[in-house]
Formats: sequence, structure tokens, C-alpha cells
Amino acid sequence: MDMEPANLILGALTAGAVASVKDTTSQVIKDTYAGLKSLIQHKFANRPKAQAALLDYEDDPETYEKPLKKALTANHLDQDDEIITASRHLLSLVQPQQVGLGKYNIQNTGNVQGQVIGDDAHVTQHFGNHTEE
Repeated sequence: MDMEPANLILGALTAGAVASVKDTTSQVIKDTYAGLKSLIQHKFANRPKAQAALLDYEDDPETYEKPLKKALTANHLDQDDEIITASRHLLSLVQPQQVGLGKYNIQNTGNVQGQVIGDDAHVTQHFGNHTEE
């Protein structure tokens, strides 16, 4: 779950909204989602356009993603530790399989020779018969 904070918050709101309408969703998830939404609404106090974007996003995420993301960044909620922590917590409840995943999700299904995983890796590899001259 290593992603840009604004996208993390949007992802948590989306996952929480989807999960909270299911009958099988636990009350803990519903309460955590409601808490995150309430926290964001509180931080958007006296900002009616931002509050409207948050409410509209729940009903139509595709249309209101950009306005809500803009409101999150303009009001520095993407830098708010409390909101980021609450978003991560909600995602860990809704998508527990994602918690253990790091930056890279690697799945090899065949023979692998010389796999390199990481940022800015510089590797020279020689395979097969190599003769030195």
C-alpha cells in the first residue's frame, strides 16, 4: 500500500463506501469508514465546496475524484498524519491481503535467470556459453 497520500485517501474512501453498503461487512469496517469521513468533514469545516465534493464522491467517484483530490491537496489533508493513518487502517480492514504487500508484487511462473527487483538497478548479465578472448 505504498502510494501517493491523496490516492491513498481516495482509495480508502472508495473501499469503505463499497464495503459499507454490503450486508456482510463488519460493523468495525462501517464504523471506521464513518470515522474517516467524519474526520475529513471536520477538516473541511468552513469549506462548503470541499465538503460537497466529499459527499458527492461517495455517490459518483468517477465524476468527483478530481474535485475531491484537489480539495484534499489544496487543504493539505494529503499531508495530515491523522487522515493518512485512518485511511491506511481502513484499507487494512477492507483489504487485509494488501497489508503484507510492499512496493513490488512479484510473481514468477516460469524459469527465471538473473531477476533484478528494485529502483534504478544497473545490471549486466551474460547467459549461455561465454568465451573470454
